[in-house]
Amino acid sequence: MSTKVRGLGEVALRVNDLAAMGRFYEDVLGFEPLGVFEHAIFYRIASGYGGHTQVFVLFARGVPVSPQASTVDHIAFTIDRNDFEGERSRLEGLGLKVELADHAWVHWKSLYLHDPEGNEVELVCYDPAV
Repeated sequence: MSTKVRGLGEVALRVNDLAAMGRFYEDVLGFEPLGVFEHAIFYRIASGYGGHTQVFVLFARGVPVSPQASTVDHIAFTIDRNDFEGERSRLEGLGLKVELADHAWVHWKSLYLHDPEGNEVELVCYDPAV
């Protein structure tokens, strides 16, 4: 059976502190809000399939969460290979701990960091040299 899935529509995180998490994703990663509500912030990531925008969402649901009490392992966002070193320098300049990894089996280079609530965030690019 072949899937009818054509793209990723949305990734949503439950958060404890919506304001702090919003500042991180806006100020550190440069996301622009698509919609801001009392208990949620929606960010446009990219054009999606069939008119549905790819979205990243923060939800303050009133349920305490932590990296240990979540089913999320990490969140990856694609960056351009030409921006890799610049992003690494910029993030380190903000005082963030950045870890590097190469994933040779798919030719990916990754930068790993953590948001204010401890979620692992990956910035990844395709690099045929890896």
